[in-house]
Amino acid sequence: MNINNTTVLITGGGSGIGLALAIALLKENAKVIICGRNQQKLDNAQLQVPELNLIQCDVVDETQVDNMIETVHSKFQGIDILINNAGIFQGYNVQNQNLPFNKIQQELAIDLEAPILLAAKFLPELLKKPEAAIVNVSSGLAYIPLTSHPVYCAAKAGLHSFTLSLRRQLKGTSVKVFELLAPLMDTELVSEVKMSGKVPPEKVAAYTVKCLKNNTYQIRPGMTKALYLMSRLAPGFMEGQVNKG
Repeated sequence: MNINNTTVLITGGGSGIGLALAIALLKENAKVIICGRNQQKLDNAQLQVPELNLIQCDVVDETQVDNMIETVHSKFQGIDILINNAGIFQGYNVQNQNLPFNKIQQELAIDLEAPILLAAKFLPELLKKPEAAIVNVSSGLAYIPLTSHPVYCAAKAGLHSFTLSLRRQLKGTSVKVFELLAPLMDTELVSEVKMSGKVPPEKVAAYTVKCLKNNTYQIRPGMTKALYLMSRLAPGFMEGQVNKG
């Protein structure tokens, strides 16, 4: 895929892998828009990288999403690439009788419902482009769950399934559908997980851009490739290894 001179929207682009992807895409001469709920986080990202364009938006609020789409049309003449990256990562013990249902609903809304909604909202515009893309950021944990974070893993497994269906439905159109099955990265999102081998987000971002340019639709950096293979060869063993301790 040609990234040069494209306009890219990244949800959750104010930090972590979202910001790393934004920086990597700017190096490819793309115009990058990042959105997020936290204006201060967006402003801090722009202080680091002045070339970024900002839109404050809560991706689980349909009215705010519609306003963002209107802004994208009026200010940037639309987008060529949508990167659904926004996510939250929360641990739960399902035996806890005070399970926070509102937080569970929020996690499902951000991690699963929002990418589906945004894909549907932007698709009519993307289909008019000679070449366009939707990139869903899921996780290697879609293959083997980290059982301390069951809702996150379930949502990412759902997003993985949705991405496969979306790619099949859009076969033969101008819209390419990519999936970044992210490994555990050294970011604030997963700072609570004390596990060795976390990958720098900059490394994942560089690899992702390379895969986009090569039309590699399933992007499996770091340990994700091993998780994918072992989930088929020895799923029980791999689940034990991921959840050891």
